[in-house]
Amino acid sequence: MKVNVYTMEGEIKEEIELPDIFNEEFRPDLIKRAVISSQTARVQPWGPNPMAGKRTSAESWGSGRGAAMVPRVKNGSKAAFIPQAIGGRRAHPPRPQKVYHEKINIKERRFAIRSAVAATKDLNIVGERGHLIENVPQLPLIVDDDLESLKKTKETREIFKKLGIFEDISRAKKNTKIRAGKGKLRGRKYKKAKGPLIVVGDDKGISLGARNHAGVDVVNVENLNAELLAPGTHPGRLTVFTKSAIEKLGGLFQ
Repeated sequence: MKVNVYTMEGEIKEEIELPDIFNEEFRPDLIKRAVISSQTARVQPWGPNPMAGKRTSAESWGSGRGAAMVPRVKNGSKAAFIPQAIGGRRAHPPRPQKVYHEKINIKERRFAIRSAVAATKDLNIVGERGHLIENVPQLPLIVDDDLESLKKTKETREIFKKLGIFEDISRAKKNTKIRAGKGKLRGRKYKKAKGPLIVVGDDKGISLGARNHAGVDVVNVENLNAELLAPGTHPGRLTVFTKSAIEKLGGLFQ
């Protein structure tokens, strides 16, 4: 399948052949597994040492002493070991032994990435995800490698308008919401929508030029993963590829 390569002005420059990865079978079940595996891999086990607060020779005095029968340190009367004592153990501490990571086989993970890449060219899947694609000339949108060198927000803003993806960036900006519940107190007050993903062969400054646009992510094609292509396990993210990224993509995730 041949597709157009667009210039920075939104004009057709040439045609190239899409790699076979864009013809992969659509497997939303595998994509979901790969995204959940990526998310849970970041959740590190945490908690106190299992012996914290228990390294003491304290013993109870027993009954008949007119005092509470809590463990007390030797040669003194200070309580130890019990949860309510200073320096004592915690009653119900988090378990650092718990495994949060949901693993996935490497072949399944690669299959999921290929499937998520293929979903980026489907108008129905991308539209159902909520992206505004009325003015996008084609999917997948492939742009000349000059895009990789832009370092200023005002430059990328004009380019995104000419390529027809700025409406989706504006949608992502408007859909910023305040989270319900106690998450507001824990460093995640705002829920932000995802906008376009820019996949480059070599980042020569585009990460600086695009970082101030709402919902926009930039990634080198070698670091592409299912979570970037399908945030929240929902495939079909609006994705912009540079020509060099498309050329490299054909030999990856096999």
